[in-house]
Amino acid sequence: MRSTRVITPEGTRAASVTVADGTITAVLPYDAPVPDGARLEDLGDDVLLPGLVDTHVHVNDPGRAEWEGFWTATRAAAAGGVTTLIDMPLNSLPPTTTVDHLRAKRRAAAGRAHVDVGFWGGALPDNVEDLRPLHEAGVFGFKAFLSPSGVDGFPHLDRERLARSLTGIAAFDGLLIVHAEDPRHLDAAPRRGGPKYADFLASRPRDAENTAIAHLVDQAKRLGARVHVLHLSSSDALPVIAAAKADGVRVTAETCPHYLTLTAEEVPDGAGAFKCCPPIREAANRAPLWRALADGTVDCVVTDHSPSTADLKTDDFSTAWGGISGLQLGLPVVWTEARGRGHGLEDVVRWMSARTARLAGLDARKGAIAPGRDADFAVLAPDEAFTVDPAALQHRNRVTAYAGRTLYGVVKSTWLRGERILADGGFTEPKGRLLTRSPWPRPPKGRTGPP
Repeated sequence: MRSTRVITPEGTRAASVTVADGTITAVLPYDAPVPDGARLEDLGDDVLLPGLVDTHVHVNDPGRAEWEGFWTATRAAAAGGVTTLIDMPLNSLPPTTTVDHLRAKRRAAAGRAHVDVGFWGGALPDNVEDLRPLHEAGVFGFKAFLSPSGVDGFPHLDRERLARSLTGIAAFDGLLIVHAEDPRHLDAAPRRGGPKYADFLASRPRDAENTAIAHLVDQAKRLGARVHVLHLSSSDALPVIAAAKADGVRVTAETCPHYLTLTAEEVPDGAGAFKCCPPIREAANRAPLWRALADGTVDCVVTDHSPSTADLKTDDFSTAWGGISGLQLGLPVVWTEARGRGHGLEDVVRWMSARTARLAGLDARKGAIAPGRDADFAVLAPDEAFTVDPAALQHRNRVTAYAGRTLYGVVKSTWLRGERILADGGFTEPKGRLLTRSPWPRPPKGRTGPP
């Protein structure tokens, strides 16, 4: 693989990357001779970057495959330069809260994954005894809500049960990833149904996030546990996270493309495609999030791809399904805003590949163009612009908050373990593996073809 612009851990440079048996074997000077028997893929000036690792994706399969499903989700991932995703445990039937439920999830994904797929487990009030078996079965950590999730069968943890679950997970040094909003603040907030986005925003105040994150940090410090703050939207919580990190608390945090690029002021009334929880906040909230990415307070950027059928995205913000569908567009959305703020593609790769791989414990094989890593690549034309057309998206229900936006960064091809899985809009048959923390598994066997 030869390009004038290859993004490596040491920086961007002209290079030739050699691949054998699905693994990067060397990063050589650009004009290095092609080894005997090797095939040369000359990318010209297109940028070769490591495949993205998206650790926050709701595939909703099995049970709600009409919302998404592994076939369409992983095609959308490949189209967006994502070569590894980690599936969330809720919105599927059953949720990934027992080992038997994990097996059902793996059966649903077998033979349908165009990219590599791993699984988070779920921490519920009544499944503390299931956490260690799930950990030993290979989940990457455990998702919990501190306020009602809105999904039957996935209740939230109150403070007592949070402490109980976190104690159990800390005993085997697992990771708890947390939707952090405090239910008391949500209950006290004004609630008005209807199409006005301002009313919905008022119902999910920043204080709900700030309070929940502060309590989570306190518990992590007390128990010596590892915790991760999901989809951070409130910039007011950044000082708490920064202070905790400085104090040695094992806390990480993520934010999402929609919090970095969209603003409450531009959300049209009645536009259910923009509803998510926590919500898209005011324009003044964005700059601190970008600064926190730059200084490491916020570790990474993930899509929180959370689709539903189009009929659930009603014009009433109090009843519309909450979730932004952005799996295919995460890279160009973030790159478009980042380049305007003086960031380079190296920053985007750090936020969306290297650090997400590290979060999931996959950084021995994913997240970098370096010898010994999987030969997972995205080939990007960073200066090429396009306008988002929902009809061109690969996720099942083509509702998007980015419709009509002009973005920079066209994914020309995507490669998984040295094999091209996407080029010029065409996909190969599924080649993705179902991942566990260890050991690295063989390719899945099972049915192939779309559902």
